[in-house]
Amino acid sequence: MSQPYILVLYYSRNGATRALAQQIARGIEAQGMEARLRTVPAVSTLCEATEPEVPDTGDIYCTESDLAQCAGLALGSPTRFGNMAAPLKYFIDSTSSLWLSGALIDKPACVFSSSASLHGGQETTLLSMMLPLLHHGMVIAGLPYSATELLETRNGGTPYGATHVSGQGDNAVLDSHEKTLALQQGRRLAQLALKLQQEIR
Repeated sequence: MSQPYILVLYYSRNGATRALAQQIARGIEAQGMEARLRTVPAVSTLCEATEPEVPDTGDIYCTESDLAQCAGLALGSPTRFGNMAAPLKYFIDSTSSLWLSGALIDKPACVFSSSASLHGGQETTLLSMMLPLLHHGMVIAGLPYSATELLETRNGGTPYGATHVSGQGDNAVLDSHEKTLALQQGRRLAQLALKLQQEIR
């Protein structure tokens, strides 16, 4: 039997959401669990347009099996008018078979996001990502105020999940508070996954 892993699934166009994903993965691995970083291909209005099976750069594309077999899920997206990006929603919308089988029931999950502006819809984007996870029966883990950086941050970071404010120049560099909050979110998700794995045994 393979070792349990947490899937860190994200879409990132300019690198900001990917930077958060990598920091969350560090937090997961600091707790002794594998973090499996995966992304999704872009979508196009042209029916003929297709993405290569393996992206030219970055993390590989997520499969249904990656999602079905994970011990937990961190789901990330840039904001798109206060909602998750279309490529991520397209992938999530294709997971009906996992909903029918109950493959994700009782697994812990968290969400994370980035936006160009401080009030760019981060919290509604996080909430939009929680909705399908609740339908899948997942257990949503927020970011509690025991992470005191939530009280100090002037950029990203919410109790709904880690966030990053990239600014108009799409700066993918996380500040110290954003880094710490993403790291703590990864740690917390891994801790919950480990506890749930022990209960199952």
